[in-house]
Amino acid sequence: MMLFFTQAAFGQSAKQKQLEQRREALKREMRQLQRLRETNKKKEISILTQVEDLDTQIRLRSDLIRVTNSQANLLSREINENLVKMENLRKELAILKEDYGEMIRKSYKSKSGQSKVMFLLSSEDFKQAYKRVQYMKQYANYRKKQGEQIKERTILIQETNKKLVKQKADKETLIAENRTAKKELDKEKQRQDLLIKEIRKESSTYIAQIKKKQKEADRIDRQIDKLIADAIAASNKKAGKSTSSKTFALTPAEVTLAKEFSSNKGRLIWPVERGRVVRPYGKSAHPTLPGITLSNSGVDIETTENATVRAIFEGEVTSIQDAKGANIAIIIRHGDYLTTYFNLKNIKVKLGQKVTLKQPLGEVSRNAFTGKSILKFRVSKNQTKLNPTQWISRR
Repeated sequence: MMLFFTQAAFGQSAKQKQLEQRREALKREMRQLQRLRETNKKKEISILTQVEDLDTQIRLRSDLIRVTNSQANLLSREINENLVKMENLRKELAILKEDYGEMIRKSYKSKSGQSKVMFLLSSEDFKQAYKRVQYMKQYANYRKKQGEQIKERTILIQETNKKLVKQKADKETLIAENRTAKKELDKEKQRQDLLIKEIRKESSTYIAQIKKKQKEADRIDRQIDKLIADAIAASNKKAGKSTSSKTFALTPAEVTLAKEFSSNKGRLIWPVERGRVVRPYGKSAHPTLPGITLSNSGVDIETTENATVRAIFEGEVTSIQDAKGANIAIIIRHGDYLTTYFNLKNIKVKLGQKVTLKQPLGEVSRNAFTGKSILKFRVSKNQTKLNPTQWISRR
């Protein structure tokens, strides 16, 4: 029974730890969003941007409420199991005390040293006397063991009781947090509804704005694609290889670098110290306007104004170009892998320069229309686009 409780408690403790880590991650992301919103508070922000921010805030808070509920429910199960455990321990303790009391009473009746001596002297032979000595030792050891078990059960009851008190307090804290979170969520949904109604009055105008932005993003993507293709052709020409190839011809050193880059998949640093992904890789539905699909060849990371952009891995600056509509774009080559950072200003590197991990490349520029500082970040292998979120570490 005790083994079952121990295994169950270990499993729930691990689950509780996972939930707490997820809860803290959501709270960190919400704080990050709040900091960024405070940064842009005094700037002119478009209504679409406000709705997108609220949509993110609502999603994060809803997730936080679900995780907190899961934690509270798990604590309820743990509390119930500990109550059962406490009851079983008390029953075991009562039985042990009863047995121990009976031994004490029997021992008291024959406690005199004379009785023990007479018990030995009345033996019929040496063999019987030896057995009686062994019996007396075993009896004494058993009595000692019973006393230790009573002490152990008493300590376990005290520890379980302390755990119950803490679990009940933790559960009350989580319930109180959720109560506050739900009130905030209701306010945010009401505010979002008002903004959406305002948008729908002029939906055609906003849809036209979104389509224009997507068209501009697609144009910039094509420009970056051409820069990468040109970089491959130039590198292969320099190496005396085919310029029509769509892949880099690698030297042994470049092969090693590419392997090192690949081996760090999922552990690469973020290109900015602080930030959050506001547009994911690939296709996604617009959070406000139905029927509108957004497409992204990388990720859009919102960060603080003038945030420093850094190289996520060592490599060589292959291209520095003014990508019209996205300020300056920098492409860094890591063997046959490439990372692209665009919407930069105040560039701090030169073409052909070798860069190290975390080396500053430039600063993120602020968008006058949205009021936000967005870094567009891409990862590719040769000309094949990859999902950056699968390469950079989770926060």
